Amino acid sequence: MALASTDQVLRSTHQWLKPLVHVLLSCGITWREFAELSKSTYVEVATDNFGKRGRPTNVSRTAILTGLVRRDVRKQREILSKAPNTTSGYVTKASLVLSAWHLNPDFLDKRGRPAILRMSGKGKTLDALIEQAGGSDVRPSTLLKELVSAGAVRVRPDGRLQALMRDYIPHAMDEQLIRLWGTVVADVAKTYVHNLTHTGTHTGTRTAKANKRLERSAVNDRMPAAVAPMFAQMLEKEAQSFLERIDGWLTAHETNPDDNPTGREAVRLGVGLYQIQD
Repeated sequence: MALASTDQVLRSTHQWLKPLVHVLLSCGITWREFAELSKSTYVEVATDNFGKRGRPTNVSRTAILTGLVRRDVRKQREILSKAPNTTSGYVTKASLVLSAWHLNPDFLDKRGRPAILRMSGKGKTLDALIEQAGGSDVRPSTLLKELVSAGAVRVRPDGRLQALMRDYIPHAMDEQLIRLWGTVVADVAKTYVHNLTHTGTHTGTRTAKANKRLERSAVNDRMPAAVAPMFAQMLEKEAQSFLERIDGWLTAHETNPDDNPTGREAVRLGVGLYQIQD
């Protein structure tokens, strides 16, 4: 197996960095702010992931790995110690509520469809749904406004609420969309990092295949541009159906936080799909 050269790694990095910089520029982030973030991240990853015998990497080795002087390493570690922890695996409260509305038996009608809900009161209400979905820290009226704006819920003439969609996607570059962007890009990157670093020394062996995480794509670069809308429509239908089956499986196998199962740690599992077009 031929080893990748430094030049090849940098060319590949440039390829995926361009769409990230596009978003940063759109949000007014300058190169200097990104450079400072990059410096801190270099120190963070070198410290956490390149130590020996499970211990954090010392200052000298971190300096060698990152190319920074030891003074800068110590400075960046001090900055990191005071920085708030980044929330991993961000899922909007709106998405959690819609998922529960489609899967929780307490909020389904006799046909197994999302029930028509009242805003508040006794029985099946949006207030109760939000609380069960873990969104009690947000105002129901605010969440409803977001769901209606996204076209996922409608307010009927009698004031009751009807779920129209199972997925929630913000339609502007707002705070939630940016947080989702960070999560999605990180998920894809972590999958590749795992496959690049955890199976490389056992390529072709049973261990390598067992440890490899799913990464598949279907791409054809000889498609007429005119079929792009048709492809998007087909993909929307097929992908949504697939994701709903996955969502159902995950819900059926999830642990109850109150159970605290002995010998088992809760992990985050899932799959993401994205359309390719350029």
